[in-house]
Amino acid sequence: MKIVIGCDHGALELKKEVLKVLAEFKDIETEDVGTFDTESVDYPDIAEKVCGKITKGEADRGIVLCGTGIGISIAANKIKGIRAALCGDVFSARMSREHNDANVLAMGGRVTGFGPAGEIVRTWVTTEFSQGERHIRRIEKMMALENK
Repeated sequence: MKIVIGCDHGALELKKEVLKVLAEFKDIETEDVGTFDTESVDYPDIAEKVCGKITKGEADRGIVLCGTGIGISIAANKIKGIRAALCGDVFSARMSREHNDANVLAMGGRVTGFGPAGEIVRTWVTTEFSQGERHIRRIEKMMALENK
C-alpha cells in the first residue's frame, strides 16, 4: 500500500511522528509532499497535493495534517473521489475504514498527542472496509453528492 502524507506548518512535528509509525509497516510505502519547515503554508494546497496523488492513482490512501485537522479535512473533502475522516480517537479511525472506506485520514497537530496519533494511524492503516451491503449503499449515496 502506498500512503501519501502532507501537513501545514501547524502539524510538522506530528507528521514526523506519523512517518515513524508508518515506517513500522514493511508493506507500506510513503511519499511526503510537504511542508518541510515551519514557514506558513496554506492547508488547502497541501490537501490538493495529497488528494491529487490518490485521485490520479499514484497512491492508495493519504494522511493530511494541520493545526486542528478541521480545515485540511474540509479542503480534502472538496476533491472529487475523496472521503477524508477527521479522527481524534481509535474508534473513529476504525469506523472510518470499516463503514466509510475513508481514503484519507486527517488529524490535528495542535490537538492530537503523539501517542494517541500513533494508535490512530496504526488502527487506520490496518483496518479494512467491511464491504457490507448497507455500507456500500451509503458510500455510493455519499459519493453521488459530488455530482449534485
